Amino acid sequence: MGYVNKIPLSRIGYDFVPAQYLKEGRDEYYYRFQQQKNDKIYRNLTAAEIAILEINANESTNWNDVLVTDKFLPKQIKRSKFYGLVRIGDMEEVYLEYRDIRLACGIYNSHIISCDLGDCIALHQVRYIAHFIVGNEVILLNVNEMETSSSAKFGNGILKDGDQEESRIYLEVCNENGNRRVLPFDGMQAADAYLWSRNRQDKALQDRFFEMTNKCFSSDRGYYSEIGDRTVIKNSHTIKNVKIGSDAYIKGVNKLKNVTVNSTLDAYTQIGEGCELVNGIIGYGCRVFYGVKAVRFILSSYSQLKYGARLINSFLGDNSTISCCEVLNSLIFPAHEQHHNNSFLCASLIMGQSNMAAGATVGSNHNSRGADGEIVAGRGFWPGLCVSLKHNSRFASYSLIVKGDFQHEMDIRIPFSLISNDVKNDQLLIVPGYWFMYNMYALMRNTNKFLSRDKRQFKNQYFEYDILAPDTVNELFNGLQEIESAVSSALEREGLSANLTAVDWLTGDSNSDLTIYLSNVEFSKRKVCLLKPRESYALFKKLIRYYTVCQVLEHIKPEDFESSLFGHSLETNERVSFVNVGGQLMPNGKLDELLNDIRIGEIATWDAVHAQYHALSSEYVGDKLIHALVSLQEVTGRNASSWDAMFWNELFEEALAVKEWICDEIRKTRAKDYSNPFRMMVYNSEEEMDTVVGKLSDNSFINLQTEELRVFQEKLDAFSAISK
Repeated sequence: MGYVNKIPLSRIGYDFVPAQYLKEGRDEYYYRFQQQKNDKIYRNLTAAEIAILEINANESTNWNDVLVTDKFLPKQIKRSKFYGLVRIGDMEEVYLEYRDIRLACGIYNSHIISCDLGDCIALHQVRYIAHFIVGNEVILLNVNEMETSSSAKFGNGILKDGDQEESRIYLEVCNENGNRRVLPFDGMQAADAYLWSRNRQDKALQDRFFEMTNKCFSSDRGYYSEIGDRTVIKNSHTIKNVKIGSDAYIKGVNKLKNVTVNSTLDAYTQIGEGCELVNGIIGYGCRVFYGVKAVRFILSSYSQLKYGARLINSFLGDNSTISCCEVLNSLIFPAHEQHHNNSFLCASLIMGQSNMAAGATVGSNHNSRGADGEIVAGRGFWPGLCVSLKHNSRFASYSLIVKGDFQHEMDIRIPFSLISNDVKNDQLLIVPGYWFMYNMYALMRNTNKFLSRDKRQFKNQYFEYDILAPDTVNELFNGLQEIESAVSSALEREGLSANLTAVDWLTGDSNSDLTIYLSNVEFSKRKVCLLKPRESYALFKKLIRYYTVCQVLEHIKPEDFESSLFGHSLETNERVSFVNVGGQLMPNGKLDELLNDIRIGEIATWDAVHAQYHALSSEYVGDKLIHALVSLQEVTGRNASSWDAMFWNELFEEALAVKEWICDEIRKTRAKDYSNPFRMMVYNSEEEMDTVVGKLSDNSFINLQTEELRVFQEKLDAFSAISK
């Protein structure tokens, strides 16, 4: 335990940095004066000003160390105590108003130790504030304790002089055993945490990540906590070792300790009642409200924690929301949604655009002798109501899991699949392409929803939100192979393989009724049944062709169409792999180059890594187009040199039909909610239902899709006119 020490009163407010940690030629104010960026001229108090201060029940052990500017109003300081070097900025006879709060500028009923206070501030009932730099027009009202230690790190995973290594803060993401842990730092992106948490066998690379993080910060002691301009903090208990940006609003918090809160006027962060946030980084424009508990965490920009959420040893990507539930030891890419009190997420890598339903338990259930289970889920991961999953498991993009207890490890390699338990027959059922066949509205709405929610002001990374992109299209190709292999095995089992190939059965009119099983999907002895193989096989090929047409329409000008894509061989015939790096898709080869440049020190700072993300984002559109063209060549079995006007016109006709089908299915799947008598029965009339849920004809997303179809048709007409 600690000890209560007795020190002469005259030393209160001084000796902030222990003498053994002061560098030669520096004093305890060295970094304070560097942090305080204004160029104000301070002066000592006059005898008359000191007299007024003392009449107003103010105290100081040394009035000579209370410095002010020429715009000083001693009558606006009452019943306060000053210790150490305190510098007070310009004062005015005004009050500050924020929402319904109106407080006179000045310092009232406060206990201040060695602080720099900005212009025109309102400090009321700040019972203890020590070693803070407070910005201009800040409101501090009814705060119990604000303090700073000389070894403050503000949520970064670094050490200060004299700290022991075991005190370093890590984020133990993706695995409970801590062996994928990373050092948090202000500005860390999901991509950084992903690269660092992978490749753990590569010691040279891991050492570089560690070194780059340590180089971002000084190990010197003596940095003060900061509160930015126009920030409001009220009715709060403990605020220690914090760096808070401008225009933040903090009210009723229990504890902020060792935390950076990024905030600006255009992207202000709010933290509300009952929150306890320790050892973390909070991004710009975040909202944290109502009893949130977060420890060892990073909350990326424009994300929210609400209603008692618990976020521990985890990284939450941009534009995400977690309410009520508990998340441990997880790395979550942007656009994650988790709203329900009884959902639980642990030891997982969730690659974004995901949604956790009520009762979903993605928890490490210790199926080995240690806490070493992991789950990896691609984009669009959606465990449904009351789903329980077993570690280790892996899921392709847009996996939708039906309610049930899944008691075995799974490896789902086919995207857009519905996964369900057939309890009666004790088998696992997989329906590839389910989203397109049965819930087009929800699937297609995702792209628009996530784009509209991406509020980042500085988009140094291109986050891919489109459902058809290089990662998912590559998974479609994998799905085609999985389906072919499963059908081939079924034909062989039934003695039909001599006269019938898998492709013939999938694409022909064979009347052979086959039960199709997938292999290596579940770690169990029970069957894994593949449903609707013919429908999904044809759908996947159609979607790949549609994906290519969309890229051509988007990124090639009609006047360049014939010269670019008629009878020319492609520069490459290789369909490359793409990796989802924190929401940004990167060709595998370019990612390897990036990692190698980090490994050899060619890229030596996180700023340089982030610049490379930006450069790769700029190249992504071209990479995506090349990928689409190579995919078209592969799925059609025709070399690009043979592509002619007839070929393209047939593709355009099919693409238009696909777009019309998508729009029609979007309307149909939404219209079910209006025609289902069990949905309608709670309303007295159709008019009441329209008032409560809105008219189908007024649905903004459906109307947007209708407009997109019109634009798509116009683009196709422009290209078709050239190819005829």
